[in-house]
Amino acid sequence: MPFDHIAVLGGGAWGTALANVTARAGRKVTLWEHDETNAEKLANQRESKFLPGLRIEDSIAVTRDLALAAGAQAILLVVPAQAMRSVVSALDSVIAPRTPVIACAKGIEHGTQMFMTEVITACAPRATPAILSGPSFAADVARGLPTAVTLAAQDETVAADLAKALASRTFRPYQSTDVRGVEIGGAAKNVLAIASGIVAGRGLGFSASAALTTRGFSELVRFGRALGAKTETMMGLSGLGDLILTCSSPQSRNFSFGMNLGQGRPPVEIQAITGLAEGAFTAPVLLEMARERNVDMPIASAVAALLAGQMSVDQAIESLLTRPLRSEE
Repeated sequence: MPFDHIAVLGGGAWGTALANVTARAGRKVTLWEHDETNAEKLANQRESKFLPGLRIEDSIAVTRDLALAAGAQAILLVVPAQAMRSVVSALDSVIAPRTPVIACAKGIEHGTQMFMTEVITACAPRATPAILSGPSFAADVARGLPTAVTLAAQDETVAADLAKALASRTFRPYQSTDVRGVEIGGAAKNVLAIASGIVAGRGLGFSASAALTTRGFSELVRFGRALGAKTETMMGLSGLGDLILTCSSPQSRNFSFGMNLGQGRPPVEIQAITGLAEGAFTAPVLLEMARERNVDMPIASAVAALLAGQMSVDQAIESLLTRPLRSEE
């Protein structure tokens, strides 16, 4: 079915970027923002305080009325992973049955070990859950720079129709039915990007960075397979593609967070500088899930231990360098 009216829930950097993309694709767009100050800035100055200097399209309608936004034919849910449950719960009472709700956050919920589409199913059972993920920086997307992502839903027709609705000359969503694989790639790569940032912040060189990214990808693949993800998904945009992007640029909050860790700053201080780094929240729950399935993830383990105050940066690096020699796999 065609999706001519799409709502974007969340007026942060990524929400603003996706609202622009959707408007450029020729869709009617309603942008919902909870924060009153930011909603006013979006409506009157046509920019988000989280993406200053980048104007949102004039055709985008801004609202703080969730029920009004929920009247759209499809919804892009662009809120932090740990806030997903509260927003979806509020959405449940105002959404029409079978409305696609596309999670655009990359993470795993604390306590429940739920991925974002699982949170949607639990809190809004009448909705049709989907996931959008891939190598994309909000500023690039908002400016209209070429970007390709993955959009996954269990129903292939729904995934195809949603991808078609969001596609434009500079924004290419590839469709998939491997929902879990897409979610795993988005969540795990954030933790690995923190490790990559630590390597950069410590000045360990490009060779070390390349080794860490490669071995981190092996961890991602092992974890994905243990949860039933397809190998080709791990090799695609939402897996390897997103990992390469976020492990190579300070534009990534997770990479920037890691750089600051590598330079000796404490996590609390860094959070105030860089803003939300989803990988810091994902690391402990990712490790829990890996241990339950006997999946070896030494890089993710080192990041989790460092964030929990159980290791220093130098100890975390040493723990990886002194691992027993073994065949590459």
